[in-house]
Amino acid sequence: MRLATYNIEWFANLFDRKDELIIDDSWSGRHDVTKAQQIEAIAKVLTAIDADAVLVVEAPNTGKSQNTVRALQNFAETFDLRTGEAVMGFANDTHQELALLYDPLALTVRHDPKDGSHQAPRFDQVFHIDLDVDASEDQVQFSKPPMELAVQTKDGNHFRLIGAHLKSKAPHGAESRDEAIRISIANRRKQLAQAIWLGRRIKAHLAADEQVILLGDLNDGPGLDQFENLFGRSSVEILLQSGVFDPHADAAFRSKPGDGPSTARFFRPDSGGYLEALLDYIMISDGLRDRRPDWRIWHPYHDPACRDAGDLQEALLTASDHFPVTLDLEL
Repeated sequence: MRLATYNIEWFANLFDRKDELIIDDSWSGRHDVTKAQQIEAIAKVLTAIDADAVLVVEAPNTGKSQNTVRALQNFAETFDLRTGEAVMGFANDTHQELALLYDPLALTVRHDPKDGSHQAPRFDQVFHIDLDVDASEDQVQFSKPPMELAVQTKDGNHFRLIGAHLKSKAPHGAESRDEAIRISIANRRKQLAQAIWLGRRIKAHLAADEQVILLGDLNDGPGLDQFENLFGRSSVEILLQSGVFDPHADAAFRSKPGDGPSTARFFRPDSGGYLEALLDYIMISDGLRDRRPDWRIWHPYHDPACRDAGDLQEALLTASDHFPVTLDLEL
C-alpha cells in the first residue's frame, strides 16, 4: 500500500464556485503559471506517484456553494485517477481544507473524530494549556482542525490516519522588525501548543492499541528558525516523542543546517535564490515499523528518478512549492 501527503499550493484557485475546474490561460495563484498549466502538472504528479491514498493539504474550499469532496472527485474523474473517492474532516474558514483522495478498491475510509478528554479534546474543540508559564490557562484552537480517519485495507488491517496542517510561524502582517519578532514568537508558541495537543491524541490512540499514521505539513522542522532555541524544541520533536517515527525527521536532526532532506522549495526575492525546507512528513507508530516501510520525497532535484524524468521534474516544479512524500507499507 502507498500513502502520500501533498501540499498543493493555491489548489482552491483552480475551481469555480460550482467546483468545476477552470482550465484556461488565466493566472493561477503560482507565479507565472496559468491555471491550465498547474492543473495539468498536478494531474501528472498524482498519476506518477500512483498512491492508494493522498492527503491533500490546502485542498479546495468548502463554503456556501463549494464542496471540497465534490471538487476533488471532479478532478479525479477528469484525469481518470484511481483515487476517485474523497473524504474530509471538519471544514475551516481558510480556503485551505484537509482531505483524503483514495482508491475505494484498496481502502475503506471514514471520518471518525472520537471524543476526547480535557487533556486531549477533539480537534474542533478548545485545548487548554498554559503557554507562557503565568499559572493561567490559554485557550488554543486550530484554524485548520486535523482530520482523524478510521481506515481499513482490503486485507482487513485497521489503522488511524491523522492529517494535519499546523500553523505557520511566518510573521504575516508585520510592519516592523519588533512586530515581526513578537508575531513569530506568538505563532511558534501556538504551534507548539497544537503539537502538544496532537501528540496527546496520538498517545490516546496508541493506549487504545490502535496503530497511527500522522501525515501532512507540520510547518516546522529542526533548525528552521532562531526561535526554536528560545523554546528548546520544535513541534516535530514533540510529535516524535508521542510515539511515532519519520526517517526524514530523524535524518534532519543529525544533519547540519541546509544538508538534510527537503520537501519544499520557496523563491527568495531578496536574494534571487531558493530556500529549501523539510516541512512535510509521514510519521508511523512503532507497531507499523515491522511492515517494511519505505519513505520517498519526490523532489525534482534531489530524487534521481524525478530529476532524470524531464516531464515529471517540470510538473513537480509547476504544480506546487511543496513536493509529495510517499510511504510504501505492507498492509
